[in-house]
Amino acid sequence: MILVTGGLGMIGAHTARALLDLGQEVVVTSHRRTAVPSFLTGEVAVEQLDVTDRGAFLALRERYDVSDIVHLAGSIPGDDPVAYFRTDTTGLFNALDAARAWGVRRFAVASSLGVYIGRGESPWHEGLSLPSAELPHLIVAFKKAVEPLTTHGLQGSGVQPVVLRIGSTWGPLMDPESPFNYIPPYISAVLRGEKPAPLYADDGGDSCYAPDAGRAIALLLTADTLSHTTYNVSSGRPMRNRELADALQLPCKPGGQPNPHLDITRLTTDTGFTPQYDVPQAVAHYVAWRADNPR
Repeated sequence: MILVTGGLGMIGAHTARALLDLGQEVVVTSHRRTAVPSFLTGEVAVEQLDVTDRGAFLALRERYDVSDIVHLAGSIPGDDPVAYFRTDTTGLFNALDAARAWGVRRFAVASSLGVYIGRGESPWHEGLSLPSAELPHLIVAFKKAVEPLTTHGLQGSGVQPVVLRIGSTWGPLMDPESPFNYIPPYISAVLRGEKPAPLYADDGGDSCYAPDAGRAIALLLTADTLSHTTYNVSSGRPMRNRELADALQLPCKPGGQPNPHLDITRLTTDTGFTPQYDVPQAVAHYVAWRADNPR
């Protein structure tokens, strides 16, 4: 059985769905969120768990024979950065303790494409050295710290660490007014009958539809062997705003330039992953989902 912490969040839920599709049994944890998405209802075990509670985390083993862990649980920073770092570091350490104590095969943890900030080239690949750079958000700073904490924390344990440098992901279950990705708010405005301001046609960058991100992570957890510790998780191609606007039959403004995107050669080579959704397919799927779901 595979444990997915934060498994009712956007990426966690789609990872759980993909693991089920690969024939795995799955238990997901959630702290505050209680609503189980329709595509998981009745198919996963759900545990209400605060991952900062070490005793409760380790007690999961009394109920489940966990073979692998995907640690995606995290919080949103408030006014106190130290409190945020303390909360999410405690959750990470408890997950690492569990991985070591239970002797799981693999421990995958969420990092971010933000670790590459400061590199001017594109696409970004895992062989690049990570620069010292001013980071735009506390979450990115924490994700960058997660990588050595995880790899060093598992040394000598026999547990294989898998660092997931997750790209810009959007889709079902994301906050439709998310400040972290402009696509759901843009589509939400269209669904309300509004006409959002035209986007610059050639702006854009890394973008991955959530079901594809979940499937990539699931393939990394279930692959017979992995040749690396760190993997980019995304679509492997830059999205341009004209693709989004065309899918919604909206006009664009000329100009713009895409941001860097993630190279997924390593992911594809080791798992066979290729994205199932292009931009028009993702938009159509998301619009259909939102017809029956608030987020």
